[in-house]
Amino acid sequence: MPDLSSISFLWPWLLFSGTAVPLIAVTFAYRTRRMPPLVLCLGLMLLCVALARPQAVLMAPLREATVMLVLDTSGSMRATDLKPSRIEAAQNAARQFIEGKPAQLRVGLVTVAGTAALAQAPTEERDALFKALESLPLQYGSALGTGVLISLEALLPGAGIDAQKIINEASEPGAAKKAESAGRSLDAPKAAKEASGSRGRNTAIVLMSDGQSNMGPDLLKMAELAATHEVKVYTVGIGTLEGDVVRMQGRSMRVKLEEEALKKVATLTQGEYFRADSAEGLLAVYDKLGYRLRFEKRAMSEISASVALLGMLLVMFSCGRALARTGRII
Repeated sequence: MPDLSSISFLWPWLLFSGTAVPLIAVTFAYRTRRMPPLVLCLGLMLLCVALARPQAVLMAPLREATVMLVLDTSGSMRATDLKPSRIEAAQNAARQFIEGKPAQLRVGLVTVAGTAALAQAPTEERDALFKALESLPLQYGSALGTGVLISLEALLPGAGIDAQKIINEASEPGAAKKAESAGRSLDAPKAAKEASGSRGRNTAIVLMSDGQSNMGPDLLKMAELAATHEVKVYTVGIGTLEGDVVRMQGRSMRVKLEEEALKKVATLTQGEYFRADSAEGLLAVYDKLGYRLRFEKRAMSEISASVALLGMLLVMFSCGRALARTGRII
């Protein structure tokens, strides 16, 4: 599809040829005492525009684009404020997203509880993704920052991101300072940063969680790392603000949707935050995400032939219609 706001002309002076169309129309009306067909005039105008060699930015789907789905599998996802449960609603919506993805879009899956694991490397195969979604046991803890980090390592293999090193440092004393220095050191090599940046523009992360993170590297620091490599993170808040009571490790607790961190992650990475407070709402979120994640390349191309073809079709339609009605072309 062309971006109409980007239209320019290689031979703009030939646009003046379009002034002949109203002169012809006036002459026709004066001699025949009737107005010329509007469709005919429009077709002639388009043919004149084609003479000026219009060009516009054309947008086409990228052949190499990758999205990582990061799914929270912590114990709080067994809450039933989304029916039948948060985790089952998230799995169903993820399946819908995978079913509707463009064929050339590669999708991977990362699961997050007390740590994060790459459940499925980025692939175009829907069946492999469905299989990875089938069995997702819920575990203690929530390390959302680790989930983002593992996703970045999978998305940008040449960027020098050492996920294990950052995870280890986050568990040591003085982890906050080390996380900051790690983030800076990762983008220090200029060549690696430029390589990852160009690829990062063709990638994205979709983080699905109730927002609770209590383990691993700091989520916002990992969001800053994603922003450094130009990877957008779209966050989906799963659950309700009122929450639900769940039993974990022999005790009951109320687990609520905590949005603030998810909103900040989306803002830091120029992504977008969505709240899904019902199973139906979660499915709607994935419909919206499908449009946001249509990666496109933009290139200036000449569209003279297309404009000329449209103009000729209008002229032929007008002439054919006149011939059928009056037995004459005009």
